[in-house]
Amino acid sequence: MARGGNRKRLEPAAVAVEWKLRLRTAGLVLASAGAVAAAAGGCWQGYRFLTSGQPLRIREVRFTGQRHASEQDLAEAATVRRGDNLLRADLGQLERAVAKVPWVKRAEAHRRFPAAVEVRIEEHEPAALVELSGLYLVSADGEVFKRAAPGDGLDLPVVTGISREDFVQRPAETKPQLAGALALARAYAQAGLAESAPISEIHLEADQGVTLYVGGDGTEVRLGTGDLPQKLNRLQKVLGALAATGSRPQVLHLDNRAHPSWVTIRLAGANVPRAQGPAGEPASGRAGASSGRLARPPL
Repeated sequence: MARGGNRKRLEPAAVAVEWKLRLRTAGLVLASAGAVAAAAGGCWQGYRFLTSGQPLRIREVRFTGQRHASEQDLAEAATVRRGDNLLRADLGQLERAVAKVPWVKRAEAHRRFPAAVEVRIEEHEPAALVELSGLYLVSADGEVFKRAAPGDGLDLPVVTGISREDFVQRPAETKPQLAGALALARAYAQAGLAESAPISEIHLEADQGVTLYVGGDGTEVRLGTGDLPQKLNRLQKVLGALAATGSRPQVLHLDNRAHPSWVTIRLAGANVPRAQGPAGEPASGRAGASSGRLARPPL
């Protein structure tokens, strides 16, 4: 009976302790919630300050690395402007927009704190012009990237023989042809030929192959198809021999399919037809003897 009575007397005290604990816990929870709310409010104010305040307003959008693309064209294409917020600026969109400027191959944008955006420009490297119902610039990797303009100030070989219609409708056929012409121009330069007889035109024909027009006199060099490295080597020797004698060639034939190692030459202003065989063969026995062309022996 005594124990039961004590338990009854202790229950109110236990209840009071329990309520105190509950109130203390609730106070801690409310205090924490208040702190979180205050922190959230502070974060929100900080976010608003950073994304709409004056300190991070863009004061400059600058471009670096360009040589041909104009500052005005780049600025007009840019989707980020002065006064925009630095943190909210969409740099990916900016890069894509600037890359549409004709000279630009690639654009890379970076934030520069406290208040600038820098766009690094990588331009196309023009390697030639291509005639497509108008002259267009083509890069070393074969990309036609811009219509040529008088202000471009470039002296480049012109690739002809590809129609605009074929280029647009049959790119699987014409792009390898264009790439081949550019590779030929590189090989020609690497052989040291471009210094004395720079290429002015590379003409492509499906059946006849490649014809070059080189030098100040526009000498016609018919390379035909196949064995181009060997033909360039023979061409180098022929041009050197002609220069040593002061002769000016009008047409050089390196496209003899029956005798690939032969070079036939038509000299500028030649009035008397002459020909020479590979081993003292009479002139009358050589093709071209009646047309004013000199047939050189194998090189």
